[in-house]
Amino acid sequence: MENVQQRPIILASTSPRRKELIASLHLAFEVIPSHADEDTPVEWTPEQTVQELAMRKALAVFRDLDGRGSDAVIVGSDTIVVLDGKILGKPVDEQDAERMLTKLQGRTHRVFTGIACIDAGNGQSVVNYRQTDVTMKELSDATIRGYVQTGEPMDKAGSYAIQGIGASLVDRIEGCYFNVVGLSLPLLSDMLDGFGIHVLPRA
Repeated sequence: MENVQQRPIILASTSPRRKELIASLHLAFEVIPSHADEDTPVEWTPEQTVQELAMRKALAVFRDLDGRGSDAVIVGSDTIVVLDGKILGKPVDEQDAERMLTKLQGRTHRVFTGIACIDAGNGQSVVNYRQTDVTMKELSDATIRGYVQTGEPMDKAGSYAIQGIGASLVDRIEGCYFNVVGLSLPLLSDMLDGFGIHVLPRA
């Protein structure tokens, strides 16, 4: 039976990784950049942080719609890398990327991704998150420098891309792979079900 999507999706993100991931579900969607405040209190847990930021991103687009797209479901998402209880963001320069990767090498860190969905018609919303443990290989300084020089780490949380060359740095993961890329597809599909958007056709 052919899957007929009844409602449009708006992705509140300009992340090329998230665009590729949601496109892989063969659902029609449009992208509207979200200009949300991403400052958070230092005492927040990783779970609080990603869920709040995901919701802020979705809400920013919801408020900017001005009545159009009333049947749409808005999806916001945020991903952070956490080591020793501290969030590792995107590197500010190559030295910062090398510093982060030196900390991560040979150890296990956690990646948290929050997802928020808002019904643009009535404001109904849900938010959730997934956590994945990632263990890096032991890496030499030369390997770290070589990876940084590829340029791949420069716009990535934690300074690596598991879907790119950075896969060669990873020893193993425990949890959802897509969560590390930036959008847990199993979680998203479950959340969209609640809004009447089904990834798989219903008989």
